[in-house]
Amino acid sequence: MASLATVYNRILGAKVAPEIETPAVVVDQADSLRAIPNEDIYLFVKDIDNSRVIRQADPKARIDCWRMIVSGGIAVTFLVGMLLPGAASRIAGYQIQTLKQDQQKLLNDKAALELDEARLLSPARLEQLAKRQQFIDPAPQKIIYLDAKPGAIALNVKK
Repeated sequence: MASLATVYNRILGAKVAPEIETPAVVVDQADSLRAIPNEDIYLFVKDIDNSRVIRQADPKARIDCWRMIVSGGIAVTFLVGMLLPGAASRIAGYQIQTLKQDQQKLLNDKAALELDEARLLSPARLEQLAKRQQFIDPAPQKIIYLDAKPGAIALNVKK
């Protein structure tokens, strides 16, 4: 334990040690208390200003730093090179699964659309629409057949 004076000196940072002479007093040992630890020690704290000190360059430390940076870069590159194929295969696997799900969804949509098309183009439905819109079959004498004349628009198909 430190004495109270030592604590104050540490906190307040006394600059000058007081020059106090302690008188030599003879004390009877039977009546006295034991001494407080560090009571007779006084620590003087001096502020040191290193603002004008320039650090001396160490060429070996510079080489060691660059060697560590380069070796770390090589280690990271090697590690990435080792892990990259596995990561690429996992990403490809996820893409394959996504494409399979999309294919199944598109096949289901195609089947639904084919079912709708078959329902809409059924002869019974077409006949029902014709009756609703009052479509009638033309009489046989009103049917006009196109002649196969060269240069006709309807026959302008390459053979």
